[in-house]
Amino acid sequence: MPNELDEFDQSTVLKEGHDVHVINKSITVTVDWRSTVFQIMLWVLGILPGVIFWIMKIRAKAYLQRVQQKLQHDASTIDNYQQNRVLILQNTAKLLDKSIQLDKDVFADIARLRSGNISDTDRNEIQANLDTVQRQINVAVEAYPDLKAHNELQEAMRQNNYLQQEITAAREVYNDTVMQWNADIFSWPTKMIVAAKQKYSTRIPFVASQEMKEKSESVFF
Repeated sequence: MPNELDEFDQSTVLKEGHDVHVINKSITVTVDWRSTVFQIMLWVLGILPGVIFWIMKIRAKAYLQRVQQKLQHDASTIDNYQQNRVLILQNTAKLLDKSIQLDKDVFADIARLRSGNISDTDRNEIQANLDTVQRQINVAVEAYPDLKAHNELQEAMRQNNYLQQEITAAREVYNDTVMQWNADIFSWPTKMIVAAKQKYSTRIPFVASQEMKEKSESVFF
């Protein structure tokens, strides 16, 4: 069966934070008349082939539902860490209120995190916003050397670094599940036919922001 991913050109990819392009668009699974003919032919060949494939579809549906639940669990883990990171950076910004000006819209992200209704694109956007805030805070600290000795500030930055490490680890788990999901729903015939009937779509991987990418490529010593 043709892979619908081939239909999208480079204009649909997400370049931010990645040298390897990531498709920044959910692709809904569809099947054509050939899948319908295939299923009819199984029943034409006899009751047994038709029943066997029917059972296979039931199992495939249950399997995809389990993967979907794991996706939601993995995503909620990232969201919880990001929510805590928003709070930490918000408190850090208050310590620096006389030396840093932050976009108030950035902290509206916490409302989106608490709502639990976050798309893959939103999740990536929030990560990028938080990394931007962290960079602004780092610039402010460098501009005011005396702040480096501030115990509360040091603790806040330590907590932020810890949370970023946890987000990175959770992101790897989430992306592994996304890769599994995206491959499974295009696995013809059984899973792809079931996915098309359920109107399942691909998921967008959680990517590193441009801020973090530049940081990872910088010279540390």
